[in-house]
Amino acid sequence: MRRFEYFAPQSLAEAIALFGEKGNGGRALAGGTDLVPQMKEGTAKIPMPSYVVSLRRLPELRGIEFSERDGLRVGAGVTMAELAESPLVLEGFRALADGAGLVGSVQTMNMATVGGNVCNAAPSADTAPALLVHEAVAVIAGPDGERELSLAEFWRGPNATALQPSELLRELRLPPPPANTGGIYVRRTPRKQMDIAVVGVAVLLTLAGDRIERARVALGAVAPTPIRAPETQAILEGQTVSEPLFAKAAEAAAAEARPISDQRGSAEFRRHLVRVTTERCLREAARRAGRA
Repeated sequence: MRRFEYFAPQSLAEAIALFGEKGNGGRALAGGTDLVPQMKEGTAKIPMPSYVVSLRRLPELRGIEFSERDGLRVGAGVTMAELAESPLVLEGFRALADGAGLVGSVQTMNMATVGGNVCNAAPSADTAPALLVHEAVAVIAGPDGERELSLAEFWRGPNATALQPSELLRELRLPPPPANTGGIYVRRTPRKQMDIAVVGVAVLLTLAGDRIERARVALGAVAPTPIRAPETQAILEGQTVSEPLFAKAAEAAAAEARPISDQRGSAEFRRHLVRVTTERCLREAARRAGRA
């Protein structure tokens, strides 16, 4: 590992100013569970930073809040453990709690942050599909103030985001879900523990009796970025809950996936996993929405 400068600002404004002052070549340090291994290994795609700015002590990046009008606010510095265990998240945003609870070991969950998971922009990120089905918006702070961007626009490719120089992710905002909504996130991995997703699926269903009023489906690890599955959603909305409907929607989700073949699985295998996992998620999301 090469030498680098380390800074520990006390406010978000100070952190943004540091990036402006020091220029290109710096990286933000949140939990460090992605950045530190990258710095140790060193890759051509992710060059070693010349300086690191710690975000650990910034109060502006902390906290989980909910209101009926504005929905859920999650600070970028919230850890996976905090997210997975928050009553506010478990109550109305269960898919997000599912994803956060799968990020590495207990030690990793107590270090890794939701902002780091989002900004690392890994196609397999476990919080990403859940954030997509909940239509999360990224609140970005920079030298010119704040701006908002949907996560579908925020991710530009593997390890690539829409963040500009001197910009930092401040928080994520998730609108309040309608009544009778149930969500779930499930991933498939070669190992039971300490692995990254070969396929991840999140589903959010809103029911009126047995009728699906609203459906959201998102897929991870099957495209350059986490993606929504609009054709699958269209098949579900307005229809009555049934096993044949779920099987048809699962086939559509597999068709919408754009996986590659690598050492962890073939594209055909990943599509198969998308199909069986989506079908399982649809059943459980319907159950969580109030249909036994």
